[in-house]
Amino acid sequence: MARPSTHIFRLLTWGRTLARHGALRGIERDPNTPPQVKRLARIARFGTVQPREPDYAGAFRDIGPAAIKLGQTLATRPDLVGEDAARNLLSLQDDLPPVAFELIRQSIETSFEQPLEALYSEFDPVPVGAASIAQVHRAVTTEGRAVAVKVLRPGVREQFARDIDTYEWAAAHLESLGGEATRLRPRLTIANFKRWTNRELDLRREAASASELAEHMIGTAGYEIPDIDWDRTNGRVMTIDWIDGIKISNVEALKGAGHDTAEIANRLVLAFLKQAISAGFFHADMHQGNLFVKADGTIAAIDFGIMGRIDRRARMWLAEILYGLTTGNYKRVAEIHFEAQYVPSYHNVDEFATALRAVGEPMRGKPVSELSVGQMLDGLFAITRDFDMQTQPHLLLLQKTMVMVEGIATQLNPKINMWDVSAPFVRSWIRDELGPEAAIADRIRTDTETLLRIPELVRRIEDTYPAKGGAPEPPPLPDIQLMWEKRAAKENSRGLLGYAVAALAGGLAAWAAITQGLIG
Repeated sequence: MARPSTHIFRLLTWGRTLARHGALRGIERDPNTPPQVKRLARIARFGTVQPREPDYAGAFRDIGPAAIKLGQTLATRPDLVGEDAARNLLSLQDDLPPVAFELIRQSIETSFEQPLEALYSEFDPVPVGAASIAQVHRAVTTEGRAVAVKVLRPGVREQFARDIDTYEWAAAHLESLGGEATRLRPRLTIANFKRWTNRELDLRREAASASELAEHMIGTAGYEIPDIDWDRTNGRVMTIDWIDGIKISNVEALKGAGHDTAEIANRLVLAFLKQAISAGFFHADMHQGNLFVKADGTIAAIDFGIMGRIDRRARMWLAEILYGLTTGNYKRVAEIHFEAQYVPSYHNVDEFATALRAVGEPMRGKPVSELSVGQMLDGLFAITRDFDMQTQPHLLLLQKTMVMVEGIATQLNPKINMWDVSAPFVRSWIRDELGPEAAIADRIRTDTETLLRIPELVRRIEDTYPAKGGAPEPPPLPDIQLMWEKRAAKENSRGLLGYAVAALAGGLAAWAAITQGLIG
């Protein structure tokens, strides 16, 4: 752990960079910002010239790699950084100047303890992409397989560890100030950020995530996860099949190649819903640079460093919330928030339902083409403060990804609406998972599993309370104080007696002085 002075120096240095981009103005103006934070912001911006329009993305890019990742995380938190900042941070692209090829070669050869030529017959020294954590090179294996090789930047793990150490220190002090800072749970936000980045900094885990997602998406037509070359993958290097295709954001090129962009948009939305709702495991970095369309129209995803996971109960609640908002069943949506303990029980469920109606009804009155998941999330964030809703970390990545997917789908088909495409899928999933047949099946499965555990439970009880042996049960034994325990007790009592005598003597002396007029 670094010393407090080190953390403060780093924060002030980063603060000056933020100030030069005008990114501290919102912090100083926000009435919920603690006075201590405002004072630190004023010190950081002293002597700087601030632009009229703040550039949050530019500020985080100039601070460094860890800040870029943090900025992308904060883009999911308009309740924490404000809507304008969150919108600006969504444009934060994770691209940096590449590392020299000799350093990349050295990293690969050191991690595999083999020369580069023993692994790849061809290796392009010019990267096809360079981001804050790693860069990617095109290569061909010695078996002739076209692959993409992702290599961690040298020293990036150590740099992230230093920066996250300061993030944790700052978040702990911010949360200790109480009020709005406590409700927003910044320490939990940084804890999740740390967990996500640690996953990204171990390329074996990214490879495992790609493999797991591929299993979940088996049978999904028109959506592909490239295969992993496990023999050429370790913690610092990942080798994956090369994808030839058009970036999904290049709409004109897609149309020129004869692709139906409206159909691709629908397929992208449904693929995301299958991952998030059905599997509970989803690609949480579905921005435009990580999705390609192959010649046959298949959507191919890359970069699996950031993945989201939702347990089954949370998925059931989420599906009901989405369906309730689309059908106007605000009372049920409110009840789910209370059942899930997203809203504290001392609030009124009917009042919360009314607040949800204020979010949902304006959207229900608009044409399908004007409805937006982003608008819905903004509206929900606006009422969280009134009902003391704490941040739900397990939903942050989901919210971010929903907005990303909607943005890409809208580019492909300006007339699309997430609700319109997702409603049949969600309705079908709710029927299958929450209908009477599913409830009976769940009960049968749960009760059967419980019955099957009874023999093991009996064995554990017998192990804890074994049967009596052949010898008779021993009689109760007297409680005898050991001599060293007795000596210690005697010494303690002498000490207490001395304190008592001293206190009594002091009291008598004080009383005598008062009676003689020596003490007024």
